[in-house]
Amino acid sequence: MTTINTPDNVRTYVGNNKIFSDNVQNFTANPYRRVDITAQIAHSVDPRVAMQKIAQALSAIPNVSKSPAPDLKILSYTPAGCVLAVRPYTHNDHYWQVYFDTQQAIRDVLGAGGYPAPEFVMELNAAG
Repeated sequence: MTTINTPDNVRTYVGNNKIFSDNVQNFTANPYRRVDITAQIAHSVDPRVAMQKIAQALSAIPNVSKSPAPDLKILSYTPAGCVLAVRPYTHNDHYWQVYFDTQQAIRDVLGAGGYPAPEFVMELNAAG
């Protein structure tokens, strides 16, 4: 039996069979970790401009790795506009700081840019 104390202060007991028969994820084995965040933007917003501004904001966040550089791509399209994948990299020790600072940076960029909020628009035509 193995005892694990999680960062959110929960003690978990794991039976040996679970350890030997299941996958184990090690978040600290590699020199950096990718932070996965999405950002929804409205149809009227040019995604290239938004991504450029978000990239500039990411470069000012402490502990965001310069190599590899953050990934910013169009992830998908929704009825409200496109969804951007915002993926900075950082050391595992700084994961949550970079996660929350990136969320704030996205909000600051989109708010300061005066971008409209994404909204679902549906046009109905009356059949006559």
